[in-house]
Amino acid sequence: MTDSSGDPTSEQVAADIAAVAGLLSRRLRSTSSETGLTASQRSALVRITDDGPSTTAALARAEHIRPQSMRLTLGVLEEQGLIERTPHPTDGRQSVVSVTDHGRTVLAGVRAAKQTWLSKVIAEELEADERRTLAAAAALLRRLTEK
Repeated sequence: MTDSSGDPTSEQVAADIAAVAGLLSRRLRSTSSETGLTASQRSALVRITDDGPSTTAALARAEHIRPQSMRLTLGVLEEQGLIERTPHPTDGRQSVVSVTDHGRTVLAGVRAAKQTWLSKVIAEELEADERRTLAAAAALLRRLTEK
C-alpha cells in the first residue's frame, strides 16, 4: 500500500513493523529456551528484575493477567529459586517478591543468548550500509516507543 507519492502509508509501515517485531520476538525467545521458562515466567522475571520488588497483585496488573495466574507463575519461579518472597512491610496479607542472585544469573544468561544470536546474525547477514540503516531504524523505533 502506498500513498499518492508512492511512499508506503503509515498503516502499511505499522503493519510491517508489528509483523516483524512479532517474528523477531519469537526468534529471540527461541534462543533462550534451554532455561525451561515459559514466556510468561520470563516476562515476570524480567519485570521483577527491571522494576524491582513487587506484590503479586501489582505484577498481575502490570502483565495484564489475573492475580491467580500470576500466583502460579511466581510459584514456579520461586520453586526454581529465581525469586523469593518476603512479608509486605505494611500489609500482613501480602508478600513482596524479589529476584534472587540465581534469578539475576539466569536472566543475564537469557539476555546474553539473545544478544549473541542477534549480533552474530547481523554480522553474518548484513553489509556495513545495512547495519547503519538498521541502527537508524532502531533509533526511530525507540523514539516511537517513547510516545
